[in-house]
Amino acid sequence: MAENAEAPIPPPSERAVRLRRFWSDYADEPTAVAALAVFALIVVLAVLAPWIAPTNPYDIAKLDILDARQPPGAQSMDGMTFWLGTDPQGRDMLSAILYGMRISLVVGATSGVLALCIGVAVGLVAAALGGRVETLIMRLVDFQLSFPVILVALILLAALGRGVDKVILALVAVQWTYYCRTVRASALVEMEKEYVHAASGLGLGRTRILFRHLLPNCLPPVIVLATVQIANSIALEATLSFLGLGLPPTEPSLGLLIANGFDYMLSRQYWISFLPGAALLIIIVAINVVGDRLRDVLNPRLSR
Repeated sequence: MAENAEAPIPPPSERAVRLRRFWSDYADEPTAVAALAVFALIVVLAVLAPWIAPTNPYDIAKLDILDARQPPGAQSMDGMTFWLGTDPQGRDMLSAILYGMRISLVVGATSGVLALCIGVAVGLVAAALGGRVETLIMRLVDFQLSFPVILVALILLAALGRGVDKVILALVAVQWTYYCRTVRASALVEMEKEYVHAASGLGLGRTRILFRHLLPNCLPPVIVLATVQIANSIALEATLSFLGLGLPPTEPSLGLLIANGFDYMLSRQYWISFLPGAALLIIIVAINVVGDRLRDVLNPRLSR
């Protein structure tokens, strides 16, 4: 009897090949790989904060004022070790930083995704319709971009009040213009290419051409911009919380934790502000390094 021939191994799909090539190009820079690993670790720690944090910093009933401003390595009355010290309210700094990173990442990612969706949609509409609609949209974008981002966010939060949803709304309002301008510029370039004219010649609808053919080719610069804007969102939220207009004291973010220890910086109680500030710095630097590498991979012409 003839032996059964082994079934041929199917070739990898085009998407799998593209992903492998993308990762190969990205991994050529060890610093970018390290930044991605650090960011992934931060995300895991933030997601698992309720399970790995020694205490719940939001539970006011469990705070003891006698534990306030304890240095790193100190022990509480019940024998608990504060590995990163405590803040003026007696919160364990390790727990507060883990929960603070969780809030900062949620606010940054949520506002970034919402701003991206709004900005991409408005930018595509401006590029597709042209004429007075495009002029009106872009003059609105230019008008908003003429004001400092922090000023617009402060005005919105002064009117809306404090809270996570209010901060996200303010960040979306100041960020969507960047996506709109980027997508509109990319779409105008892509609309002059042959595949768009071919799709129009085949009688495809404008909506299908925009979102099925044009949008995927506009995504590379948008992805790079999204990484930068998420880092900017986290930094802006920290700034607003530091100024007292961001999140409420019952939900301390990294910015609020830094503000809590600002008055103690010159009294040798540096850890109250320094440690949350270091965590914030690591997050922003890691995201920016990843975004910089994505820019080089997705647009080799900009590679340095």
